[in-house]
Order: sequence, then structure tokens, then C-alpha cells
Amino acid sequence: QVQLEESGGGLVQPGGSLRLSCTASGFSLENYPIGWFRQAPGKEREGVSCIASGASSTYYADFVQGRFTTSRDNGNNTVYLQLPSLTPGDTAVYYCATCLPADIVVVAPPYDYWGQGTQVTVSS
Repeated sequence: QVQLEESGGGLVQPGGSLRLSCTASGFSLENYPIGWFRQAPGKEREGVSCIASGASSTYYADFVQGRFTTSRDNGNNTVYLQLPSLTPGDTAVYYCATCLPADIVVVAPPYDYWGQGTQVTVSS
């Protein structure tokens, strides 16, 4: 079965950090740009980051402002999103999907459907 699965979310206090993982099964993600997206309660889903297939380029939404870092380990068929210095405003369900490697992070084919996501909750 071809799918992307997110993991690594949890409950952290403000200022805490998490590392999210996006692992592919049924295909090799090394040939695809992979993005992270998030959806906060009552808000639309928004793009967070996109990393090109060769990891030569990364793109981030303006609100990231240098806080988050995406990386990939093609040997483990996984893309990561490092989330340091978390704030309550980062509380959301985080998803991964294939993306368009451009300044505005948007989902793009072929794996442009949403899985379960991983919940990130930042609260004291």
C-alpha cells in the first residue's frame, strides 16, 4: 500500500521542541519533493515547508521565520520537520504530502492526499 505516515507529535510546554517524521511505504520518496502542512482548530490547512527531492532546496512559509527546519533521510525513506521553540500558536495537526518546490508551499501530485496526521499540542 502506498502511503505517507506522520509521527512524532505530542504535548509539549511552550518553548519545547519536537521532531516530526514522515515515512513512506510502498514507494521511495527520494524522487519527490515532500512538504509539511498543518491545520489548527477552526482554521484552514496551510503549508509549512517543502524540501526538494535532492534536498538541494528548502522552502518555508513566511510564518516559520527561521524557526523550523525540514530535512530528509532518503536511506530511511523519511522526511523530518524539526520544531524548536514551540508556541501555543503552533498547535495543529501536522501532515505531510508531496509538494511543489516553490516559495509558496502548496500540495502537489502525486501524493496529494491527507493521512491521519500527527497532533502537536503546545500548552502549559
